[in-house]
Amino acid sequence: MEQWTIQKLLNWITDYFTEKGLESPRLSAELLLSHVLELKRIELYTKYDLPVDKEQLNTLHQLVKRASEGEPIQYIIGKVEFYSLELEINKDCLIPRPETELLVEKAINFLRRRKARQSVCDLCTGCGCVAVAIAQNFEAADIVATDISDAALKIASNNVTNYGLDNRIHLLCGDLFEPIVPELDMEPFDLIVCNPPYVSGLEYKQLEKSIKDYEPKSALYASEDGLEIYRRIADKAPDFLKSQGILILEIGYRQGKNITELLEKTECFQQIKVEKDYHDNDRITTAERV
Repeated sequence: MEQWTIQKLLNWITDYFTEKGLESPRLSAELLLSHVLELKRIELYTKYDLPVDKEQLNTLHQLVKRASEGEPIQYIIGKVEFYSLELEINKDCLIPRPETELLVEKAINFLRRRKARQSVCDLCTGCGCVAVAIAQNFEAADIVATDISDAALKIASNNVTNYGLDNRIHLLCGDLFEPIVPELDMEPFDLIVCNPPYVSGLEYKQLEKSIKDYEPKSALYASEDGLEIYRRIADKAPDFLKSQGILILEIGYRQGKNITELLEKTECFQQIKVEKDYHDNDRITTAERV
């Protein structure tokens, strides 16, 4: 009977995923193998000749099948890497994308230019990736993170606790700013960040199967034009943001002009800027509260 080693499995799964058209087939193979074997990815190469037992092969077979049918690797293994952090994830949460790391980077750079403790609001926090990344990289931040999904907040809570941030990140369940309203003694924020649902009706129909069939629609689809959440944020954010505080939004690749106009109409923001991602698409809008 043929003996399967880590190296042989890694090569076979990579070739299989390539044939099936999966994105990043080598990385996907590494993530599944390291998960099943309970090894770090680097150990797949330092222990490449290690034989894999039958029970592990059976488990791996099931996971490879799920991945080949389109289920995202992150949901299969229950974790995702974001801003050099390993975070818990499940189907109740949108999978964090590398583009959202730009949002975190802008937020951290802004906070590091400020003095004293800073208050931050993270809207649509999902699995808590943005809030946790900011808190891990800027110790003087106190963060309120909200999400309309109680199920997503349970995952966010696990991530907050896993990094020992319970005393600095306060999770609230509700729609955008709604859960913050009752806390009348809360001071306005120095920074508001948000990666909201921004997919339009047409874009949602055209999404890849691995996204449309598995990730929560409520975290993707916003409205027919994709701008509804931004309208609501533009309307309410001035009430929650300090003068010279900053609003940072992740946006869709066609939305820069429209969102700039939304913020300009409020007459509450200045220095409104749209910045590109690594693919030269509109990705981040920043605006300063007058």
